[in-house]
Amino acid sequence: MSKIKICGVNEAAFAIRAEELGADYLGLIFAEESPRCVTVGKAREIAAALNGSSRLVGVFTTATVGEIAAAAAAVGFGIVQLHRRAASADIDALKAMGYEVWSLAGGGENADALVFDSSHGDGETVLRRGPFKTVLGGGISAENLPRAFAARADVIDVSGSLESARGIKSIAKLESFWTVWSQLQEGGAAAPEAASTSARKRQCSIKL
Repeated sequence: MSKIKICGVNEAAFAIRAEELGADYLGLIFAEESPRCVTVGKAREIAAALNGSSRLVGVFTTATVGEIAAAAAAVGFGIVQLHRRAASADIDALKAMGYEVWSLAGGGENADALVFDSSHGDGETVLRRGPFKTVLGGGISAENLPRAFAARADVIDVSGSLESARGIKSIAKLESFWTVWSQLQEGGAAAPEAASTSARKRQCSIKL
């Protein structure tokens, strides 16, 4: 059964609600070019507000291994996502420090998980299997979630569709998304084989 990662979390209240609903992972983005970027101080504030049932994932683009390790130690997350075609040596270095490493598909395949993200122009977007966990992301929303769910990735990664404006997470949108997610998990009316015709016909940005 797929797990869910809510990415781009940048406010404690939103993080608390996502954890209450049952999010498996919460992504904290440490990339200045992103509107969802958090500082180490903000990330520590978010982490301190949580009870630990959701695992924190630190997401990095160009940061060095040393910079990543410093942020991870300060905030206390054990999963590092390298949202780039990471070199195998960088992945090995972080794994040697005890971190679980996710990396954008198309780079080193020694990562614990590969991220297939159709919104990122640098990596692979077509989901494939291998000796790693699979993370599927890129444009996933409540409307195309049944299609993403049907791919049976280990983790489904959602971010932008939960925002009222770019970089501003919406608890209301999160709760609406979670209704569909829960139905899929329970095999209810919104299960993939029973998805509505409009959802099936909708042009999805995810590439499966």
